[in-house]
Amino acid sequence: VQLQASGGGPVQAGGSLRLSCLASGRTFSSYTTGWFRQAPGKEREFVAGIGYNGVTYYAEFVEGRFTISRAGAKNTVYLQMNSLKPEDTALYYCASSESIVRTTIPADFGSWGQGTQVTISS
Repeated sequence: VQLQASGGGPVQAGGSLRLSCLASGRTFSSYTTGWFRQAPGKEREFVAGIGYNGVTYYAEFVEGRFTISRAGAKNTVYLQMNSLKPEDTALYYCASSESIVRTTIPADFGSWGQGTQVTISS
């Protein structure tokens, strides 16, 4: 599966963004899909995931601010981000995994999109 992430941009603190991840080749319904982020000088970290069965899970730092969802056609996964903070600034990636067990480990995800930059100003 090939992935294309979009929707990033500059936003003021407290604002919202919706990231999109478009899949080609296969639908997301066969995979676990995740969003990760990487800030300069930091390791890539898990943000949110949605399993092939639609079950969602999040990193603790999300604190209810983000929502991952999958479009009805199941070839697009979204990450709705609200109440954004400057510390959310990072390059955001979507990725897919053939694992049927929920995972937050980047090495478990075999396909990655190119990343979309999110910049939050205070």
